[in-house]
Amino acid sequence: MDDLPILYAAHLSRTLRRSEHTVRAYRASAVRFLSFMSRHAGGPVDRAVLAKVTPADLRAYLAHRRGDGLGNASAARELSAVRDFLEWANGEGSAPRLKGPRVRKGVPRPIAPHEVVALAEEVSDGARLEWAGKRDWALLLLLYGAGLRIGEALSLTGAALPLGETITVTGKRGKVRIVPLLPQVREALETYAATAPWPIERHAPLFRGVRGGPLSPGVVRAAVRAARANLGLSDRTTPHALRHSFATHLLGRGADLRSLQELLGHASLGSTQIYTAVDAAHLLDVYRAAHPRA
Repeated sequence: MDDLPILYAAHLSRTLRRSEHTVRAYRASAVRFLSFMSRHAGGPVDRAVLAKVTPADLRAYLAHRRGDGLGNASAARELSAVRDFLEWANGEGSAPRLKGPRVRKGVPRPIAPHEVVALAEEVSDGARLEWAGKRDWALLLLLYGAGLRIGEALSLTGAALPLGETITVTGKRGKVRIVPLLPQVREALETYAATAPWPIERHAPLFRGVRGGPLSPGVVRAAVRAARANLGLSDRTTPHALRHSFATHLLGRGADLRSLQELLGHASLGSTQIYTAVDAAHLLDVYRAAHPRA
């Protein structure tokens, strides 16, 4: 029983090339489900027991997790993870069907361009060291100017140098894409690379922490939280919101969905289509603010 989550995590990491965050979360779900089933079934749980899991068992597990305060979105993710674990344990199609909780899809809220610049300046100015301020400025401009996920940006290595008009990014599940670099973003990255006290070697991280190790995403998020508080920006102003803003602003300027899908590295067009709702919401705001009968 204890080996199953380990083997499952190895499958997610090595075979499916899922992100470290996804592997950790799905393994935790598998551990919780096995613990529940050992009590629910009254004994040890192996693949044979998992093969007999019913929709009623899954409903009982979700009810148990609801007792821990899980909302609809978290419950839906937990159900998805458990079903994936069951499919892995006993083959495709072996997991019982169960309709998950209804999750209302939120529309990402973009940050205005001037707020992006103000945020990047505030984070940069708040850095303890001058070179670290240039690093933060370059990183946040990269997230907004190229639409990268923070994990994608922090996984860049010195192999990205010298910079050209594009940069190669490795996204989710190891998918590689080519993203154009705006001159302002390229200049910011080059300035940071020239002032960093640590040698930026080909296989070393491009973005370094103050002690020379890889820059932690937690450090970036904490700096953004402090900066948005100083600027009075919404709690939704996060590093990932810069990626949303990149997509929304491109779509508003006439980019087509297929091109946007490629730039963002989305596996399906459906993931990209949410930005049409964002743009429509912006148009409605403009209409309501400007139309005399709105």
